Amino acid sequence: MTDGVELLRVVKPSDIEKKSFEIIDSEVPDPKPFSGIEWQIVRRMIHTTADFELVDLVRFHPEAVSAGLNALRNGCSVVTDTEMARCGIPMRRMTPLNCSVACFMNDPDVIKRAQRESITRAVAALDLAAASNTPAIYVIGNAPTALIRLVERIKDDPHFSPSLVIGMPVGFVNAAESKKLLLMQSKIPYISVEGRKGGSAMAACVVNALAEVVLKERGLSGNISC
Repeated sequence: MTDGVELLRVVKPSDIEKKSFEIIDSEVPDPKPFSGIEWQIVRRMIHTTADFELVDLVRFHPEAVSAGLNALRNGCSVVTDTEMARCGIPMRRMTPLNCSVACFMNDPDVIKRAQRESITRAVAALDLAAASNTPAIYVIGNAPTALIRLVERIKDDPHFSPSLVIGMPVGFVNAAESKKLLLMQSKIPYISVEGRKGGSAMAACVVNALAEVVLKERGLSGNISC
């Protein structure tokens, strides 16, 4: 007890995470709305945000989990819309899988094009990443303009075929609408959140949850703190 506040006697980081998952499992009644790896992902999202409303808001394309796992197994690129999301996917987790993580928001050509054409840097960065035609997981947690542009490219560019789109831009201007556009297409697997909620940390933790599965398959450390 501390000033009348009863504290849980948990000290080790791994024990804190374990206890957190136990609390989440206890507060989401059975039967859980998701199962297997989908529940691992949603539980990780709740762990990251402490937001139990996500149970009702997360949406999975039927092939999302298998597509994400296969991409990571094959050493894919991961492209993020923010440096925050990039930093939220640590290389100690990606390097053993031969995966890379990149954000092009601060690329000089992206900055110049955005200024020249009066577009957002997120759109210019998305176009730069897409131009490589490299199989990639796209992680969008902040910029609705990037997600809108991504959906446009999926529709119009036959050479643009992301392995998985984690589309979770947060905010009030076109955030919910951009995610609706993503959910309306079925060509590319996605993991998304309906409505205004989202964010870089939430989007990054989905990659971490998928990576944890692949790391454990290979007998490597899957312990993560997101």
